[in-house]
Amino acid sequence: MSDITLIGINHKTAAVELREALAFTAEDTSNALKSLISNDDIKEAMIFSTCNRMEILFIPAHENGTQAMISFLSEYKNVPASRFQEALYIYRGSDAIKHLFRVASSLDSMILGEPQILGQVKAAYRATIANKSSGVIINRLMHKAFSIAKKVRRETGIGDNAVSISYAAIELANKIFSDLSERRVMLLGAGEMAELAIEHLISHGVKKIIVANRTFENAVTLAEKFNGKAVKFEERERMLQDVDIIVSSTGATEYVLTASHVKKIMSLRKSRPLFFIDIAVPRDIDPEINKIDNAYLYDIDDLQNIVDDNMDGRKKEAVKGERLVDEAVIKFQRWLSNLDVVPTIVAIREKIEKITEAETEKTLSSLQLGDEEQEAIKRMARAITSKIMHDPIRFLKNTGNHRDDSFYLNAAREIFNINNMNGD
Repeated sequence: MSDITLIGINHKTAAVELREALAFTAEDTSNALKSLISNDDIKEAMIFSTCNRMEILFIPAHENGTQAMISFLSEYKNVPASRFQEALYIYRGSDAIKHLFRVASSLDSMILGEPQILGQVKAAYRATIANKSSGVIINRLMHKAFSIAKKVRRETGIGDNAVSISYAAIELANKIFSDLSERRVMLLGAGEMAELAIEHLISHGVKKIIVANRTFENAVTLAEKFNGKAVKFEERERMLQDVDIIVSSTGATEYVLTASHVKKIMSLRKSRPLFFIDIAVPRDIDPEINKIDNAYLYDIDDLQNIVDDNMDGRKKEAVKGERLVDEAVIKFQRWLSNLDVVPTIVAIREKIEKITEAETEKTLSSLQLGDEEQEAIKRMARAITSKIMHDPIRFLKNTGNHRDDSFYLNAAREIFNINNMNGD
């Protein structure tokens, strides 16, 4: 039986230009899979393509299957193999299984523990099923990948704590305001990270958004995006009385909010907390604000320190995740090694012989028979077992080039409930 094989490139091995050249759209994936399953060199195949990676998981029909897949990729994407071969990684057997499990579990992601990757892997598998390009091995492999990914997420802290600047800001806001749903947010400027922070705040229940921008037209456009309200940039100081969180990213060369601005407003707020997130470089907000009671200011360096600490925590948790993945690889390899004629036949024969022997002994114990009679019945039971096994054994041994042996071997193990005898 040919080895499980995976080839690919990712953000670690290839620049974005090469990743773009080899990327597959949804339509590309469907067409490519249809071509692959009509290829005599490939038994099963799945394509996984995101902005950070392009990978093809497949079961080659023979030892030259990997080279056939590289040639297919080159021809299909119209990219010379010489352009991508140095960036290409190739995993076989247990290495391919482990890589897939690590990817699905977000142990191989650009951002360790990011949750989106599992959904992307599931989408790739749905496309595989839709195009009927998977078989027994990839189907089982993918279900195990989903299972171990959920287990890693459930039993480790790999997904805990913020590891992006914008999300770290929201994590802090949650600590200061236990409930964000009634808080009002003012966005100063229109920086990308500030927008992302607003999106995170909205996902945490914030409903009231105010946008202040030097160009009022841009403020209106952005406010419409968040179903919020636009104000003139000159109104920012007055608005401090009504808002609870300020996210700033203006690109200004001097402070747009100073300590004196905030001091004036705090008495009107009756000491209600005011939380500032300054994501601008150079900084938008006067650091002296931090000395004012109930005013909390975090700039991009503060947030980066939180991200770094949280990432260290995720890396420690990833060690547990790697152990869970290694265990899953061993179990899958155990199942895979049994998808061979001899172990399957031996396992089925042993099971039937045990059942026959147990039932024979049970029957004999209730009868008053002599030794010769008992031995005759035992011989008859063994003969029946052999005759029952004859046709299944002959069928399983009769492998052929045009038959998917893994399908029939797996079916035999399922019919006789042999898979559950292997600790998986």
